[in-house]
Amino acid sequence: MSTNGSQSGFRQVAAADFPTRFGLFRIYGFEGRFGGEIEEAVALEMGDLAGPAPLLLRIHSQCLTGDVFHSLRCDCRAQLELSLAAIAEEGRGLLIYEHQEGRGIGLLNKLRAYQLQDGGADTVEANELLGFKADHRSYELPVEILRHFGVTSVRLLSNNPDKIEALERAGIQVAERVPCIVEPSVTSEIYLRTKKEKMGHLLEGI
Repeated sequence: MSTNGSQSGFRQVAAADFPTRFGLFRIYGFEGRFGGEIEEAVALEMGDLAGPAPLLLRIHSQCLTGDVFHSLRCDCRAQLELSLAAIAEEGRGLLIYEHQEGRGIGLLNKLRAYQLQDGGADTVEANELLGFKADHRSYELPVEILRHFGVTSVRLLSNNPDKIEALERAGIQVAERVPCIVEPSVTSEIYLRTKKEKMGHLLEGI
């Protein structure tokens, strides 16, 4: 069952129970048209989102290489699991999983960026050599999802100040930033240091 949305074409397209090793969630599928392109995302809901504010929230960008194949070039899978565990511990929260592979450049361009990194470029330089911004993502769809659920105040699991700015610009209060930091591996340390030094990510201790 789908529900019609705003002029952006935003709509919920599906919902189902979703048992995981972290606990029982409800999974939702959403799509919206932004800038002439259709974007997709899923949301994992646990507990009563209409309960006391602020709600624990993670906005996670798809990382096939990390989330599925356990890549050690990044910390994406570890952040995803940390976030799901934190929501399950509280028994209430929302994780929005965006279809924005490689910080928005797509899977094959991400692999091209890997190749450039193997040649000596860092993750920012590789994106720029391919003609992209260091971070090509937008957050209109997560904002629409939060509005759909009536969420107006969150505790955001994130190290990325751009996410905080995007939510607050859209009228979603970020009452607290909850660090989402995992121990770096030998193969992810340069990647994380680049995010900290060139992209302003809040990675204390790295």
